[in-house]
Amino acid sequence: MRPASEIELAEAIRDASGALRIRGGGTRGAWVPGSAEVLETAGLAGIRLYEPGALTLVVGAGTSLAEVEAALAEKGQRLAFEPMDNRALLGRKGTPTIGGVVAANISGPRRVQAGAARDFLLGVRFVDGAGQVLSNGGRVMKNVTGYDLVKLMAGSWGTLGVLSEVSLKVLARPQAEATLVLRGQGAAAAVADLCRAMGTPWDVSGAAWRGPAQERLIRVEGLLGSVTYRAGRLRDLLGADAVVTGEESATLWRDLRDVTDFAGQTAPLWRISLKPTDGPALLSRLEVAGISHQAICDWSGGLVWLQMVGPSAQAGALRAAVDALGGHATLMRASEEERARIPMFHPEPSPVARLTGALRARFDPRGILNPGLMQPASVPA
Repeated sequence: MRPASEIELAEAIRDASGALRIRGGGTRGAWVPGSAEVLETAGLAGIRLYEPGALTLVVGAGTSLAEVEAALAEKGQRLAFEPMDNRALLGRKGTPTIGGVVAANISGPRRVQAGAARDFLLGVRFVDGAGQVLSNGGRVMKNVTGYDLVKLMAGSWGTLGVLSEVSLKVLARPQAEATLVLRGQGAAAAVADLCRAMGTPWDVSGAAWRGPAQERLIRVEGLLGSVTYRAGRLRDLLGADAVVTGEESATLWRDLRDVTDFAGQTAPLWRISLKPTDGPALLSRLEVAGISHQAICDWSGGLVWLQMVGPSAQAGALRAAVDALGGHATLMRASEEERARIPMFHPEPSPVARLTGALRARFDPRGILNPGLMQPASVPA
Protein backbone atom coordinates (compact mmCIF):
# COMPACT_ATOMS: atom_id res chain seq x y z
CA MET A 1 0.00 0.00 0.00
CA ARG A 2 1.20 3.48 -0.88
CA PRO A 3 -1.31 6.16 0.19
CA ALA A 4 -0.99 9.52 -1.53
CA SER A 5 -2.69 11.61 1.16
CA GLU A 6 -3.32 11.66 4.89
CA ILE A 7 -6.95 10.67 4.27
CA GLU A 8 -5.85 7.64 2.27
CA LEU A 9 -3.34 6.77 4.99
CA ALA A 10 -6.05 6.84 7.65
CA GLU A 11 -8.35 4.69 5.51
CA ALA A 12 -5.58 2.16 4.84
CA ILE A 13 -4.84 1.74 8.54
CA ARG A 14 -8.50 1.70 9.53
CA ASP A 15 -9.27 -0.99 6.94
CA ALA A 16 -6.21 -3.14 7.67
CA SER A 17 -7.10 -6.70 8.63
CA GLY A 18 -3.65 -7.67 9.92
CA ALA A 19 -0.17 -6.52 10.76
CA LEU A 20 1.39 -3.62 8.85
CA ARG A 21 5.07 -3.07 8.24
CA ILE A 22 5.64 0.69 8.02
CA ARG A 23 8.21 1.76 5.44
CA GLY A 24 9.44 5.24 4.58
CA GLY A 25 12.29 4.98 2.10
CA GLY A 26 13.28 1.47 3.14
CA THR A 27 16.81 2.48 4.20
CA ARG A 28 16.88 1.99 7.98
CA GLY A 29 17.11 -1.79 8.02
CA ALA A 30 14.43 -2.48 10.66
CA TRP A 31 12.86 -5.92 10.60
CA VAL A 32 9.47 -6.96 11.93
CA PRO A 33 8.93 -10.55 13.10
CA GLY A 34 6.39 -12.58 11.15
CA SER A 35 4.48 -11.64 8.02
CA ALA A 36 2.98 -8.19 7.50
CA GLU A 37 1.61 -6.08 4.68
CA VAL A 38 3.93 -3.22 3.72
CA LEU A 39 2.57 0.32 4.11
CA GLU A 40 4.78 2.87 2.34
CA THR A 41 4.71 6.57 3.23
CA ALA A 42 6.73 7.90 0.27
CA GLY A 43 3.51 9.14 -1.34
CA LEU A 44 3.05 11.67 1.48
CA ALA A 45 5.67 13.99 0.04
CA GLY A 46 6.19 17.69 -0.49
CA ILE A 47 7.33 20.82 1.30
CA ARG A 48 4.19 22.40 2.76
CA LEU A 49 5.72 25.53 4.29
CA TYR A 50 9.23 26.92 4.49
CA GLU A 51 9.91 30.22 6.24
CA PRO A 52 13.69 30.78 6.29
CA GLY A 53 13.36 33.93 8.39
CA ALA A 54 11.45 32.00 11.05
CA LEU A 55 13.80 28.98 10.78
CA THR A 56 10.73 26.79 10.23
CA LEU A 57 10.04 23.96 7.79
CA VAL A 58 6.80 21.95 7.44
CA VAL A 59 7.09 18.92 5.20
CA GLY A 60 5.26 15.73 4.29
CA ALA A 61 6.72 12.70 6.04
CA GLY A 62 7.42 10.92 2.76
CA THR A 63 9.58 13.74 1.39
CA SER A 64 13.10 12.62 0.58
CA LEU A 65 15.85 13.81 2.88
CA ALA A 66 17.79 14.98 -0.19
CA GLU A 67 14.93 17.29 -1.22
CA VAL A 68 14.73 18.76 2.27
CA GLU A 69 18.49 19.35 2.48
CA ALA A 70 18.60 20.89 -1.00
CA ALA A 71 15.82 23.36 -0.18
CA LEU A 72 17.58 24.38 3.03
CA ALA A 73 20.97 24.71 1.32
CA GLU A 74 19.53 27.23 -1.17
CA LYS A 75 18.85 29.53 1.78
CA GLY A 76 22.10 28.83 3.61
CA GLN A 77 20.43 26.63 6.21
CA ARG A 78 20.57 23.01 7.34
CA LEU A 79 19.22 20.32 9.66
CA ALA A 80 21.37 20.84 12.73
CA PHE A 81 21.09 17.23 13.92
CA GLU A 82 23.08 15.89 10.95
CA PRO A 83 21.08 12.75 10.04
CA MET A 84 23.11 9.88 8.65
CA ASP A 85 22.64 8.09 5.34
CA ASN A 86 23.08 4.42 6.23
CA ARG A 87 22.41 2.86 2.83
CA ALA A 88 26.03 1.85 2.25
CA LEU A 89 26.41 0.69 5.84
CA LEU A 90 23.32 -1.53 5.78
CA GLY A 91 23.36 -2.46 2.10
CA ARG A 92 20.03 -0.75 1.36
CA LYS A 93 18.95 0.92 -1.87
CA GLY A 94 15.94 3.03 -0.94
CA THR A 95 15.63 6.79 -0.56
CA PRO A 96 15.85 8.23 2.97
CA THR A 97 12.74 10.21 3.95
CA ILE A 98 12.33 12.90 6.57
CA GLY A 99 9.59 10.86 8.24
CA GLY A 100 11.95 7.93 8.58
CA VAL A 101 14.59 10.20 10.10
CA VAL A 102 12.10 11.46 12.70
CA ALA A 103 10.53 8.06 13.39
CA ALA A 104 13.95 6.60 14.18
CA ASN A 105 15.29 9.82 15.80
CA ILE A 106 18.33 9.67 13.53
CA SER A 107 20.96 12.04 14.90
CA GLY A 108 24.57 12.39 13.76
CA PRO A 109 27.86 13.60 15.27
CA ARG A 110 26.56 17.11 16.02
CA ARG A 111 24.20 15.71 18.64
CA VAL A 112 26.84 16.36 21.30
CA GLN A 113 26.41 20.10 20.69
CA ALA A 114 23.04 20.73 19.04
CA GLY A 115 20.88 17.88 20.30
CA ALA A 116 18.93 15.05 18.69
CA ALA A 117 16.36 15.09 15.90
CA ARG A 118 13.55 15.18 18.50
CA ASP A 119 14.96 18.44 19.89
CA PHE A 120 14.24 20.18 16.57
CA LEU A 121 10.80 18.70 16.08
CA LEU A 122 8.14 21.41 16.50
CA GLY A 123 5.03 19.47 15.55
CA VAL A 124 3.71 16.25 14.04
CA ARG A 125 0.66 14.91 12.29
CA PHE A 126 0.17 11.15 12.29
CA VAL A 127 -2.39 8.37 12.04
CA ASP A 128 -2.65 5.99 14.99
CA GLY A 129 -3.39 2.27 14.90
CA ALA A 130 -7.15 2.91 14.98
CA GLY A 131 -6.98 5.06 11.85
CA GLN A 132 -7.44 8.38 13.67
CA VAL A 133 -5.59 11.48 12.48
CA LEU A 134 -3.82 13.16 15.39
CA SER A 135 -1.67 16.28 15.61
CA ASN A 136 0.49 17.78 18.31
CA GLY A 137 2.79 20.79 18.61
CA GLY A 138 2.97 23.62 16.14
CA ARG A 139 5.47 25.80 14.33
CA VAL A 140 7.25 27.35 17.32
CA MET A 141 9.26 25.91 20.21
CA LYS A 142 6.36 25.67 22.65
CA ASN A 143 4.19 22.81 23.80
CA VAL A 144 1.63 22.90 26.61
CA THR A 145 -0.42 19.79 25.81
CA GLY A 146 -0.76 16.79 28.11
CA TYR A 147 1.00 14.14 26.01
CA ASP A 148 4.13 15.46 24.35
CA LEU A 149 3.44 13.43 21.23
CA VAL A 150 6.08 15.37 19.32
CA LYS A 151 8.83 13.86 21.47
CA LEU A 152 7.03 10.54 21.81
CA MET A 153 6.84 9.93 18.06
CA ALA A 154 10.56 10.58 17.57
CA GLY A 155 12.25 7.22 18.03
CA SER A 156 9.03 5.17 18.14
CA TRP A 157 9.85 3.51 14.80
CA GLY A 158 6.25 3.56 13.61
CA THR A 159 4.92 1.50 16.51
CA LEU A 160 2.61 4.23 17.88
CA GLY A 161 1.46 5.83 14.65
CA VAL A 162 2.41 6.58 11.07
CA LEU A 163 3.75 10.08 10.49
CA SER A 164 2.12 12.11 7.73
CA GLU A 165 3.68 15.54 8.35
CA VAL A 166 6.47 17.00 10.49
CA SER A 167 7.38 20.57 11.46
CA LEU A 168 11.05 21.26 12.10
CA LYS A 169 13.24 24.02 13.39
CA VAL A 170 16.24 24.57 11.10
CA LEU A 171 19.46 26.52 11.62
CA ALA A 172 21.86 28.63 9.57
CA ARG A 173 24.81 26.90 7.95
CA PRO A 174 28.08 28.05 9.60
CA GLN A 175 30.63 30.08 7.69
CA ALA A 176 33.55 27.76 8.46
CA GLU A 177 34.58 24.53 10.15
CA ALA A 178 37.84 22.96 11.27
CA THR A 179 38.74 19.51 12.57
CA LEU A 180 41.69 18.54 14.75
CA VAL A 181 43.06 15.10 13.87
CA LEU A 182 45.25 13.13 16.26
CA ARG A 183 46.46 9.69 15.19
CA GLY A 184 47.71 6.65 17.04
CA GLN A 185 45.49 6.74 20.14
CA GLY A 186 43.62 3.81 21.62
CA ALA A 187 40.03 4.13 22.79
CA ALA A 188 40.73 5.02 26.45
CA ALA A 189 43.20 7.83 25.70
CA ALA A 190 41.11 9.12 22.80
CA VAL A 191 37.83 9.29 24.73
CA ALA A 192 39.59 11.00 27.64
CA ASP A 193 40.74 13.70 25.19
CA LEU A 194 37.28 13.95 23.65
CA CYS A 195 35.71 14.48 27.06
CA ARG A 196 38.31 17.13 27.87
CA ALA A 197 37.49 18.92 24.63
CA MET A 198 33.77 18.83 25.40
CA GLY A 199 34.50 20.35 28.81
CA THR A 200 36.16 23.44 27.34
CA PRO A 201 34.33 26.67 26.41
CA TRP A 202 35.30 26.24 22.74
CA ASP A 203 31.90 24.94 21.60
CA VAL A 204 32.94 21.61 20.08
CA SER A 205 30.40 20.31 17.54
CA GLY A 206 31.89 16.87 16.94
CA ALA A 207 34.06 14.55 19.06
CA ALA A 208 34.82 11.05 17.79
CA TRP A 209 37.38 8.25 17.65
CA ARG A 210 37.70 6.01 14.61
CA GLY A 211 39.11 2.74 15.86
CA PRO A 212 40.09 1.20 12.50
CA ALA A 213 42.10 4.32 11.60
CA GLN A 214 43.20 5.07 15.19
CA GLU A 215 42.11 8.68 14.72
CA ARG A 216 40.63 11.14 17.18
CA LEU A 217 38.53 13.89 15.54
CA ILE A 218 37.39 17.14 17.17
CA ARG A 219 35.33 19.68 15.20
CA VAL A 220 34.47 23.35 15.69
CA GLU A 221 32.12 25.41 13.51
CA GLY A 222 31.03 29.04 13.20
CA LEU A 223 32.42 32.33 11.96
CA LEU A 224 35.86 32.03 10.36
CA GLY A 225 37.75 34.08 12.96
CA SER A 226 36.08 32.25 15.82
CA VAL A 227 36.78 28.82 14.30
CA THR A 228 40.45 29.68 13.79
CA TYR A 229 40.80 30.89 17.38
CA ARG A 230 38.97 27.97 18.98
CA ALA A 231 40.79 25.36 16.90
CA GLY A 232 44.08 26.95 17.97
CA ARG A 233 43.16 26.86 21.65
CA LEU A 234 42.11 23.21 21.40
CA ARG A 235 45.35 22.37 19.64
CA ASP A 236 47.30 24.07 22.42
CA LEU A 237 45.40 21.97 24.95
CA LEU A 238 45.34 18.56 23.27
CA GLY A 239 47.78 18.67 20.39
CA ALA A 240 47.02 17.53 16.84
CA ASP A 241 48.76 15.82 13.95
CA ALA A 242 46.75 17.96 11.55
CA VAL A 243 44.01 20.57 11.40
CA VAL A 244 41.79 20.28 8.33
CA THR A 245 39.20 22.79 7.19
CA GLY A 246 36.42 23.33 4.64
CA GLU A 247 35.41 20.43 2.42
CA GLU A 248 38.19 18.21 3.72
CA SER A 249 36.77 18.54 7.22
CA ALA A 250 33.20 18.08 5.97
CA THR A 251 34.18 14.86 4.20
CA LEU A 252 35.71 13.45 7.38
CA TRP A 253 32.45 14.01 9.25
CA ARG A 254 30.23 12.66 6.47
CA ASP A 255 32.28 9.47 6.56
CA LEU A 256 32.06 9.37 10.34
CA ARG A 257 28.31 10.14 10.29
CA ASP A 258 27.62 7.35 7.78
CA VAL A 259 30.07 4.91 9.46
CA THR A 260 31.80 4.22 6.14
CA ASP A 261 34.59 2.30 7.92
CA PHE A 262 32.10 -0.58 8.29
CA ALA A 263 30.20 -0.13 5.00
CA GLY A 264 30.13 -2.81 2.33
CA GLN A 265 30.55 -5.61 4.88
CA THR A 266 28.24 -8.28 6.26
CA ALA A 267 29.52 -8.81 9.81
CA PRO A 268 27.02 -8.17 12.62
CA LEU A 269 26.91 -4.46 13.47
CA TRP A 270 25.69 -2.96 16.73
CA ARG A 271 24.80 0.60 17.71
CA ILE A 272 25.40 1.04 21.43
CA SER A 273 24.46 3.99 23.65
CA LEU A 274 26.33 4.54 26.91
CA LYS A 275 27.67 7.26 29.15
CA PRO A 276 30.63 8.74 27.19
CA THR A 277 33.19 7.60 29.76
CA ASP A 278 31.87 4.03 29.57
CA GLY A 279 32.69 3.47 25.89
CA PRO A 280 36.29 2.34 26.56
CA ALA A 281 35.12 0.29 29.55
CA LEU A 282 32.78 -1.70 27.30
CA LEU A 283 35.52 -2.35 24.74
CA SER A 284 37.86 -3.47 27.53
CA ARG A 285 35.24 -5.90 28.88
CA LEU A 286 34.75 -7.39 25.43
CA GLU A 287 38.49 -7.87 25.01
CA VAL A 288 38.71 -9.64 28.38
CA ALA A 289 35.79 -11.86 27.33
CA GLY A 290 37.58 -12.74 24.09
CA ILE A 291 34.93 -11.10 21.89
CA SER A 292 36.71 -9.83 18.79
CA HIS A 293 35.44 -6.53 17.43
CA GLN A 294 36.19 -3.24 15.72
CA ALA A 295 34.78 -0.01 17.13
CA ILE A 296 34.03 3.64 16.42
CA CYS A 297 33.20 5.96 19.33
CA ASP A 298 31.10 9.02 18.45
CA TRP A 299 29.38 11.56 20.73
CA SER A 300 32.54 11.88 22.84
CA GLY A 301 32.33 8.12 23.51
CA GLY A 302 28.59 7.94 24.20
CA LEU A 303 27.76 6.22 20.90
CA VAL A 304 29.69 3.09 20.00
CA TRP A 305 29.43 1.47 16.58
CA LEU A 306 30.63 -2.09 17.12
CA GLN A 307 31.36 -4.53 14.31
CA MET A 308 31.68 -8.09 15.57
CA VAL A 309 34.48 -10.29 14.30
CA GLY A 310 33.13 -13.71 15.12
CA PRO A 311 29.87 -15.59 15.70
CA SER A 312 26.79 -13.57 16.60
CA ALA A 313 26.08 -16.10 19.37
CA GLN A 314 28.05 -13.52 21.35
CA ALA A 315 24.97 -11.27 21.27
CA GLY A 316 23.89 -12.35 24.74
CA ALA A 317 27.32 -11.66 26.23
CA LEU A 318 27.48 -8.28 24.50
CA ARG A 319 24.08 -7.18 25.73
CA ALA A 320 24.93 -8.37 29.25
CA ALA A 321 28.07 -6.22 29.21
CA VAL A 322 26.06 -3.24 27.96
CA ASP A 323 23.40 -3.85 30.64
CA ALA A 324 26.06 -3.80 33.34
CA LEU A 325 27.04 -0.30 32.19
CA GLY A 326 23.45 0.96 32.03
CA GLY A 327 23.35 1.25 28.24
CA HIS A 328 21.45 -0.35 25.38
CA ALA A 329 22.53 -2.12 22.20
CA THR A 330 20.63 -2.17 18.90
CA LEU A 331 21.47 -4.79 16.27
CA MET A 332 21.66 -2.77 13.04
CA ARG A 333 23.00 -5.34 10.59
CA ALA A 334 22.76 -9.11 10.60
CA SER A 335 22.07 -12.12 8.39
CA GLU A 336 18.52 -13.36 7.88
CA GLU A 337 19.20 -16.29 10.22
CA GLU A 338 20.50 -13.93 12.89
CA ARG A 339 17.53 -11.59 12.48
CA ALA A 340 15.19 -14.50 13.06
CA ARG A 341 16.62 -15.26 16.51
CA ILE A 342 18.13 -11.99 17.79
CA PRO A 343 15.77 -9.07 18.42
CA MET A 344 16.86 -5.78 16.91
CA PHE A 345 16.20 -3.69 20.02
CA HIS A 346 17.60 -4.11 23.49
CA PRO A 347 15.23 -5.80 26.01
CA GLU A 348 13.54 -3.18 28.17
CA PRO A 349 13.61 -3.21 31.97
CA SER A 350 10.26 -4.33 33.37
CA PRO A 351 9.06 -0.85 34.49
CA VAL A 352 9.88 0.64 31.09
CA ALA A 353 8.28 -2.30 29.30
CA ARG A 354 5.04 -1.76 31.23
CA LEU A 355 5.03 1.92 30.33
CA THR A 356 5.74 1.38 26.63
CA GLY A 357 3.20 -1.44 26.53
CA ALA A 358 0.55 0.90 27.91
CA LEU A 359 1.43 3.54 25.30
CA ARG A 360 1.17 1.00 22.49
CA ALA A 361 -2.20 -0.17 23.82
CA ARG A 362 -3.39 3.45 23.81
CA PHE A 363 -2.20 4.41 20.34
CA ASP A 364 -2.34 1.03 18.59
CA PRO A 365 -5.08 -0.96 20.36
CA ARG A 366 -5.18 -3.64 17.64
CA GLY A 367 -1.40 -4.11 17.72
CA ILE A 368 -0.99 -3.83 13.95
CA LEU A 369 1.79 -1.21 13.57
CA ASN A 370 5.19 -2.90 13.28
CA PRO A 371 4.16 -5.51 15.88
CA GLY A 372 7.05 -7.12 17.72
CA LEU A 373 9.63 -4.58 16.53
CA MET A 374 10.24 -2.89 19.87
CA GLN A 375 9.08 -5.65 22.24
CA PRO A 376 12.09 -7.96 22.10
CA ALA A 377 12.31 -11.14 24.09
CA SER A 378 15.45 -12.22 25.90
CA VAL A 379 18.49 -12.87 23.75
CA PRO A 380 20.10 -16.33 23.81
CA ALA A 381 23.64 -16.43 25.15
